[in-house]
Amino acid sequence: MKSFRRHSATVNAGSMADIAFLLLIFFLVTTTISADKGILRQLPPDDCPTENCTKPIAERNLLRISLNDNQEIMVNDDVVMLEDIQPLVMKFVDNNGKSNCDYCQGDKLSESSDHPSKAVISLSHGALTKYHLFVSVQDEITKAYYDLRKRYIKEKFNKTPEQITDTEFKIVKKAYPFIVSEVMVKRD
Repeated sequence: MKSFRRHSATVNAGSMADIAFLLLIFFLVTTTISADKGILRQLPPDDCPTENCTKPIAERNLLRISLNDNQEIMVNDDVVMLEDIQPLVMKFVDNNGKSNCDYCQGDKLSESSDHPSKAVISLSHGALTKYHLFVSVQDEITKAYYDLRKRYIKEKFNKTPEQITDTEFKIVKKAYPFIVSEVMVKRD
């Protein structure tokens, strides 16, 4: 009798590289890669938010917030903590220094702003200020304006900020305009 020798079964691997390449292309095409959104800030318009940008601002209508290279926050040359920024900005903006604001609830201090429409926040920082601190201070300023606007919406329209119309929002922005001046960093 004749003996049979069996050969082991082999798989043709010639097209294996093609299949792997096609699978790779398929997953690259169908996969979505999430992109970072960055900071959700709207850039200021080209035109000036006030009547005249070359007109000097009265010192009492200017709140200077500066961040130094030692990561300290200074408001008008006084060192403050991050959590103090929001109440300081609210108190400054809502001061009603000239007593001609019927919706303001401020203390009418002589060293704070005349009216919310005249209040300007000047934000400056050093070249070595950490980015996280700068964004945190911006957030505190934004929270202050949000709280002032929220209170105004409640008193004027008896609504929440989510319920107001675009026309009403324009009235709110006119009552409490968000005027922040960011000073350019000077590098050595």
